[in-house]
Amino acid sequence: MTQRFHLHLLSDSTGETLESIAKAALAQFDDAEHVVKHFWPMVRSESHLDRILTDVAANPGLVLFTLVNRDTRRKLETRCRALGLPAIAALDAVSDAMSNMFGQEAKARPGRQHVMDAAYFARVAAIQFTIAHDDGINAQNWEEADIVLAGVSRTSKTPTSIYLANRGYKTANIPIVPGSPPPPNLFQLKHPMVIGLVTSAERLIQVRRNRLLSLNQLPDTDYVDEEKVRAEVAHARRMFADNGWPVIDVSRRSIEETAAAVINLYNERAAAGGSGDGVKPI
Repeated sequence: MTQRFHLHLLSDSTGETLESIAKAALAQFDDAEHVVKHFWPMVRSESHLDRILTDVAANPGLVLFTLVNRDTRRKLETRCRALGLPAIAALDAVSDAMSNMFGQEAKARPGRQHVMDAAYFARVAAIQFTIAHDDGINAQNWEEADIVLAGVSRTSKTPTSIYLANRGYKTANIPIVPGSPPPPNLFQLKHPMVIGLVTSAERLIQVRRNRLLSLNQLPDTDYVDEEKVRAEVAHARRMFADNGWPVIDVSRRSIEETAAAVINLYNERAAAGGSGDGVKPI
């Protein structure tokens, strides 16, 4: 019988930070699929904590937490010690290092990273812009974008654009289709950084076949014809090279990895004195 491991994640806010830490750590282990995660966000009262501790006692395992209230935290740590369970404060080492750097104690207020400040509203504006400029629409507004992603169909342009928007970058995207030239202003943009997304023909055919099957369509069209797909990829690469646009191969990249590569290119351009505002506040 396969052993199951329990992981309890307790946060006094949304828990997104804690989930990301746990996900990154679990990715380093082969048995991660056997971990049962118990996610407890918005833990801000002792009565709520009491209910959680009942489940922790019933399903003993590692406890990770981000709790800033000293009383709530002390109660959790005391109860975990009594149960013989490890309780790890996920951000303590980082907060302690920053306290030393700034020469002051951290503010013990939950959810401060989610405050609705100027950066928050800038992200909202970026998301709205990105949704309104998906798949080549509203090309007349592209000059207002921070980034324009160009690529053949199924190179993750839309999900990458949405991810970048959540980081505060106004992002438009345009499909590159042989025989259907993009709007002329794509080649005249000054402010946005245009980046080409490419993938191998083999990978593209595989993704497109799966797409057609998911739509209950027969995978025997020009959309997945090897010769035509290779010509399509070559056409896109030629366009990117002719215009001097940087290119990212997304063949084996996750959306997050592609977005990170885009942001690096954007920041390098800003640091070199090109257009762009540089690193976005988060």
